Amino acid sequence: MTQQPIRLTVNGRIHDVGAAPDTPLLYVLHNDLELNGPKYGCGLGECGACTVIIDGVAARSCVIPVSGCVQRDILTLEGLGSRDHPDPVQHAFIEEQAAQCGYCLNGMIMSTKALLMQNPRPSETEVLQALRYNLCRCGAHVEILRAVMRAAGHAVEGLE
Repeated sequence: MTQQPIRLTVNGRIHDVGAAPDTPLLYVLHNDLELNGPKYGCGLGECGACTVIIDGVAARSCVIPVSGCVQRDILTLEGLGSRDHPDPVQHAFIEEQAAQCGYCLNGMIMSTKALLMQNPRPSETEVLQALRYNLCRCGAHVEILRAVMRAAGHAVEGLE
């Protein structure tokens, strides 16, 4: 029995993938579309490493079945910017050196992008709220917060 291809819109491009409907979106992104921005972390939707943006909202791709993504716009880290022309969020993370091991980086950047799409000038409290479920194992929280505030257009000199 052949299964019907599932049509996805990822980073503005349409893809037909041959995956079982209950396959986690993360697996399709990695295995079928060769996108490595979203990371496999916990597989339970708790760490945030696999975060993508679906229809403007940050979502955990490890727990979302691919069938739930049909006719929705999916944005991954690869769709934000390039090495030569990074997205302003990516640029802010570079400027603030907000990465150590890289485990959480995809989730932090994608959660930040989703936040700024909804609220371009969030307060520090709103940023902390938006990132509260993204785990950082190596303690880059201060640099990450500085990067998010920079991306939001806030002065970061006195932020600690």
